[in-house]
Amino acid sequence: MRRSRPALISLVLASVLATVVPAAASAEPGNGFGGSGGSGGFNDWNCRPDPAHPTPVVLVHGTGDNMNTTWRALAPRLVDEGYCAFALTYGVIPDAPVVEDVVGGLMPLEYSARELGEFVDRVLHETGAEKVDIVGYSQGTMVPTYFAKILGGGPTIDKYVSLAPGWNGTNLAGLGSLHALLRTVGLGGLIGLLTDCRACIELLAGSETLRTLNEGGIFLPEITYTNIITKYDEIVVPHTSGIGHGPNVTNIILQDTCPSDRVNHVGLVVDPNALGHVLNALDPENAAPVPCVPMRPIRPTN
Repeated sequence: MRRSRPALISLVLASVLATVVPAAASAEPGNGFGGSGGSGGFNDWNCRPDPAHPTPVVLVHGTGDNMNTTWRALAPRLVDEGYCAFALTYGVIPDAPVVEDVVGGLMPLEYSARELGEFVDRVLHETGAEKVDIVGYSQGTMVPTYFAKILGGGPTIDKYVSLAPGWNGTNLAGLGSLHALLRTVGLGGLIGLLTDCRACIELLAGSETLRTLNEGGIFLPEITYTNIITKYDEIVVPHTSGIGHGPNVTNIILQDTCPSDRVNHVGLVVDPNALGHVLNALDPENAAPVPCVPMRPIRPTN
């Protein structure tokens, strides 16, 4: 059966939201900050950074996801390593039904960035730290960028580690090109009518939001950036959209050192190779060799 163009667009947008299908989670819906703690031992508000790990780490999930699902592998590992690790579920649609597996990352970037700013303020206040390190995934790499560059949060960030970033947006299934064409004829809002994800249009190549973020350069000089990318990314298209340039920017394409790692966008947050690079980026003075663990693409499951 041949699908109509609107139906096809809606289907593709749905695939964008399916970066990770939430598993059982205990995030408290609606408040963005989760409960008193996360399922991986994070959000311990009594945690105080020690000299070995002086900077608390804030974890920022991706589109259509929540803190517990995205960080089910990394958060416990950070806690085991001695970090004060914190995460929020941001961008929940106001008045959305209260469900166990709350879905975030759906509101506009500005809305979510303000939530992140409030959360960072709380982390700094509770821990007594002067700055935080950020680890973001997918849309969770753009929300902190908006916070840092547009909302003035840059001075509160030391290291910024990005998993599957899309600094130049994604042209998944040609949606970036289609959106640009629709804008030229005054129909730029059409795609947005086909999805509840209010951030998704902003993540497309050529969006007004991305043009604003890239004006004058997307990377701030006071922050150290690490981009971790897979060539098999099926959501950020092309994957080279995640490559940045600057004296304070390091790009890691997983397959350059581990050709047998065929992990895709969805699997990046549980890929041991990627997580090894995250730990090294957070503590470069004690960086350890990252073994090459063969990985296959990971598919979402209901």
